[in-house]
Amino acid sequence: MTLASGIAAFESKQFSRALQLLTPHAQNGHSAAQHRLAVMCQNGLGQVRNEASAYRWMKYAADQDHGPALHALGYMYLDGDCTNPDDQKAVACFEKAVNLGFEGSMLTLAQMYQQGRGVAQNTAKARLLYVQAGFDPAELIDHS
Repeated sequence: MTLASGIAAFESKQFSRALQLLTPHAQNGHSAAQHRLAVMCQNGLGQVRNEASAYRWMKYAADQDHGPALHALGYMYLDGDCTNPDDQKAVACFEKAVNLGFEGSMLTLAQMYQQGRGVAQNTAKARLLYVQAGFDPAELIDHS
């Protein structure tokens, strides 16, 4: 079956079928299939939750600069979900996703700079990222 069939099964929440259809594509290195398998493993969709597989598939996809996987892997590191928490690895993932134009990663990275989480606190960098993500930094940065 085609990758498109697997993605269609995933998008229509037919996760058991998506697992069958996407696995061969993921094993052949297709990052979109790897990312979706990771999401299914992480959330127990169509299978029992499997943290090790979730991390492995997400990392494979992220290593190919698949933007959604970079963003999701950043959150895995940030939250310690399916892997050990590591703010610096989270920052690295979000930075790569920002370079690919992911607004969600821009917002998360801005918050990390604002809080000094995993990076040196830098309000100016946070402001730039908020603007890049389409937000008004004046509404998001405390001036007290």
